[in-house]
Amino acid sequence: MPIDLSLLDDDQRIAATAPRGPVCILAGAGTGKTRTITYRIAHLIDQGAVSPNKVLAVTFTQRAAGEMRDRLRAMGAVGVQACTFHAAAMRQLRYFWPQVAGDLPWRLLDNKFPLVARAARAAGLSTGKDMVRDLLGEIEWAKSSVIGADEYPQRVAEQRRTPPADADKVAAAYRLYEESKSSPDGMLLDFDDLLLHIAGALENAPAVAEEFRAQYHSFVVDEYQDVTPLQQRVLEGWLGQRDDLTVVGDANQTIYSFTGATPDYLLNFSRTYEHATVVKLQRDYRSTPQITELANTVIGKAVGRAAGTRLHLEGMRPAGPAPTYHSYDDEPTEAREVAAAIRGLIADGVPAREIAVLYRINAQSAALESALADAGIVYQVRGGEGFFHRPEIKEAIAALVRAARRDDLPEDPVAVARAAFAPLGLTRNVPEGAQARERWQTLSALVDLISDIVAGKEAASLVDVLRSLRQRAEAKQAPAVDGVTLASLHAAKGLEWDAVFLVGLVENTLPISYAVKAGTEEIEEERRLFYVGVTRAREHLHLSWALARQEGGRKSRSRSRFLDGIAPDLEVESSPQRLKRARTCRVCGTPLETPADKALARHQSCEPDYNEDAYLALKAWRLETAREAQRPAFMVFSDASLMAITEAMPATPAELLDVPGVGPMKVEAFGPGVLETLAPFRSG
Repeated sequence: MPIDLSLLDDDQRIAATAPRGPVCILAGAGTGKTRTITYRIAHLIDQGAVSPNKVLAVTFTQRAAGEMRDRLRAMGAVGVQACTFHAAAMRQLRYFWPQVAGDLPWRLLDNKFPLVARAARAAGLSTGKDMVRDLLGEIEWAKSSVIGADEYPQRVAEQRRTPPADADKVAAAYRLYEESKSSPDGMLLDFDDLLLHIAGALENAPAVAEEFRAQYHSFVVDEYQDVTPLQQRVLEGWLGQRDDLTVVGDANQTIYSFTGATPDYLLNFSRTYEHATVVKLQRDYRSTPQITELANTVIGKAVGRAAGTRLHLEGMRPAGPAPTYHSYDDEPTEAREVAAAIRGLIADGVPAREIAVLYRINAQSAALESALADAGIVYQVRGGEGFFHRPEIKEAIAALVRAARRDDLPEDPVAVARAAFAPLGLTRNVPEGAQARERWQTLSALVDLISDIVAGKEAASLVDVLRSLRQRAEAKQAPAVDGVTLASLHAAKGLEWDAVFLVGLVENTLPISYAVKAGTEEIEEERRLFYVGVTRAREHLHLSWALARQEGGRKSRSRSRFLDGIAPDLEVESSPQRLKRARTCRVCGTPLETPADKALARHQSCEPDYNEDAYLALKAWRLETAREAQRPAFMVFSDASLMAITEAMPATPAELLDVPGVGPMKVEAFGPGVLETLAPFRSG
């Protein structure tokens, strides 16, 4: 049966009916890219240009591959191979392995962690879970970028990439990991090895290349902006000197650069193939004009390499409600108001399964899960486990259970939690490694939840806090039924809902803090991530942020820079509490003006309400200690911590541990010096 091309718009039809050869489809969000490429495949088959079993379509997820197969089958194009890069490489390597390696056996390595851990230990690196996971991710990035262990240090320096540890040690661990996979009895191959070996076979074994290229004549690559250098190398091996290639992608949706993905191959396609057909799909059939207008505004502020190929979406749906912007005093209030708005949408007839709440990091889900459960709204967490089911949260609660059995700890559950979580990764400063940073954020979210429980007088003792946490965990076990979706922005890629709530839109969360430190390219990737979030919504879009983390906390946060010139100024952000405060006197509370006053943290004319001699002695001790340790003074203790210690005048390590901002590691490292410094002032 002939393919009915009347179901396509003009641009889609041009792409679908382009002759065999290089075709690049620049497809914006919601513009029907899957429909277009399936129609292109079906049309080529219908016209006799290619046989179904000669077509290989490559996607980035099994879900996308399954959707493509279903659509092609419904159109009568049975026999087309649609799969992921790794699935294709696996099938090919199994077939060609005897020609490449003879009788040498191999098997797929399903768990790389133990081998990477052993390599880390041999290279002199930590074997903690976070470090091993970061090393594993770094090795995957290097292999996807076609960077070997020997060249790794130079390449990361050239690319100004921050490795999880000393670059030479990372390279040594990388080398040891690769060596550990080979033995006289056979080889272990990880997923990247599948691509490396099939690329090598196609490049170095003419018989293999000839047989493969006789099998497949036409290639289609979806999400081409996310191709890594290694995947591109495989694709070029598949093609050889041919150019029967269709790619589809959107540089505005490049959000996986940290894995080695690059939009360069998409952006340079017309240079690589000068006779290529290039088609832009810009009619957005997903979102209302109000949402597409916001999306265009967001991405229109982008700078850098993709600016010249920017797509301008045209909303094709009927007009809908304008996106809304909300600023809240704190995160718990934001979560409760979002839950209330969701209840309103459900009451108006929007199915719960068509509503999503999206956030930048998984740790942000805690307050949202609590608010939705309290509101009686069924939800499910996508792309990650529910908050209370995460390994680090289970470890943290187990540590609290152990602490509750002791009778020598402070009565403040928040202080005990901070101390108990320190060995688990809740350091004073945010760590650099991606895995350690995610763990730190999740543990911080649990401390905030405990603070809320205590502040709300829901519990006073640690035992009561544990009971409250257990009740919350039981209430928030997300059943596998229809419900509101909670997901990170990365996990939301490729999905869409009738209503989307984008929450936590504050500086140092979106863009994330390490992107702010890293520079323009990383910030632009965060902007694209925000754009992806906006374009997930069909009709309702709510954007919000909170000025403080906890209820009653200082409103020191700023809304995301990506909202500049977009979101209106809101009353809550201009309140007196929001204004930046000058440093104030600890005695009278009025602003400090002179450097001498600021050094004392009080006016010289104000009588101190603490032992100032003890405070100055602690500052002198801190300076000497910092010099001996060759580290900044604030890394020993901050001024605020020294003041808190002076006010408490602890006499024992346990009393010192009770001081806010002082954890077990600080007590172990600096406790004797602090107590010795304070001793003369206590006796006086």
